[in-house]
Amino acid sequence: MDYVVPPQTRIGHVHLKVADLDKALSFYQGILGFEITQRYGTQAVFLSAGGYHHHIGLNTWYSKNAPPAPRRAAGLFHTAILYPTRRDLAVMLKRLQDAEYPLTGSADHGVSQALYLDDPDGNGVELYWDRPQEEWPLDANGHIVMVTDPLDLEYLLTTL
Repeated sequence: MDYVVPPQTRIGHVHLKVADLDKALSFYQGILGFEITQRYGTQAVFLSAGGYHHHIGLNTWYSKNAPPAPRRAAGLFHTAILYPTRRDLAVMLKRLQDAEYPLTGSADHGVSQALYLDDPDGNGVELYWDRPQEEWPLDANGHIVMVTDPLDLEYLLTTL
């Protein structure tokens, strides 16, 4: 391997094709709380956390009123949204419960705790919190050992 990406490199944003912009906004803005930074008429919108130019782009350019992408096809598995604290993840769980928005799963991965759901277009979404790096489980050789254990949702809510 001749090149290794710099460690400061980050995934800047995800841009999703959606069937209905208003439905997508009711999820990403209404439930998850992202703020609109730019709107392009009725066809596209950029959303942000904390004033960044955009973390999520939504558009209907090729997908207006289209059905969800097939589950058993190549494409996006999920968009992962990282929250700064465990309490922030608990707040999202409570918001989802209050909105009666269904989870598709949850897990404790050792390095992180995660909630899984689908957006209105069937795109997978992971909402998660990373444990501090010094708490990540390592094997005898110092490699990260990720697991998929049950996440106690009621215990998560006790951080509220």
